[in-house]
Amino acid sequence: MHQFPKDIGWIEVICGSMFSGKTEELIRRIQRAVYGKQKVQVFKPRIDNRYDETQVVSHSRLKVTSTPLERAEEIFYRLEPDTQVVGIDEVQFFGAEVVAVVEALANKGVRVICAGLDQDYQGRPFEPMPQLMAVAEYVTKELAICVVCGNPANRSQRIVSSGERVVVGAAGAYEPRCRKCHLPEPAEGTPPQTLELFD
Repeated sequence: MHQFPKDIGWIEVICGSMFSGKTEELIRRIQRAVYGKQKVQVFKPRIDNRYDETQVVSHSRLKVTSTPLERAEEIFYRLEPDTQVVGIDEVQFFGAEVVAVVEALANKGVRVICAGLDQDYQGRPFEPMPQLMAVAEYVTKELAICVVCGNPANRSQRIVSSGERVVVGAAGAYEPRCRKCHLPEPAEGTPPQTLELFD
C-alpha cells in the first residue's frame, strides 16, 4: 500500500468490472481505518439495494454499515464533524455531482475512498469515474477472472436483456469478461461496427 499524506485530505479510487473485488477492497480499507481508531462514515446510493437496504455488502458477503443516499450532496448534511474517513460504494451511480462533493471533502482534510465501475456494460467509460480518477491521489484497478476463457477480466458482460445503461444487478445479470470475450451490444437500430486494423 502507499505511504499516505499527513495532515491533509486525499482521494482514493478503487475501480474495475463487476466481481473484481472493488467493494471488498473498500471494506478492507474501511476496517483498517476503524482498527486505527479513526472516525469513519460510509455512504452508498439508495438505488443499490441488491443485498441490503443500508449495508454495503460485497459479493463475498463482507459487510459494513452505511447510509443510503439519493444524491451525493446529501453527504454534506450527514457528515459528522469529527469524521476522518469517508467511504463511498458504487460511486458511479451518483453522477457528475459526486466529483465536486468528493473534492470538497478532501479539501476539508477528509480521506475519501470511492469504489465503482469504470466501464459500463458496453465497455465505455462510466462517468463520473474518469473524472474521479483524474483528481484522485491514488487509483487502484481491480481485475476479475473472465468466465469464458479464464484471462484477467476488466469488463462487465450484461446477460439480461435491457437497453438501459443502468441495470442494478449481481450474479445472474452480469458476468466478468476479458477484452476478447466481451460482447458489447449495438445501440438499438444501429448495425454493429467493425474496425479493421492494418499493418
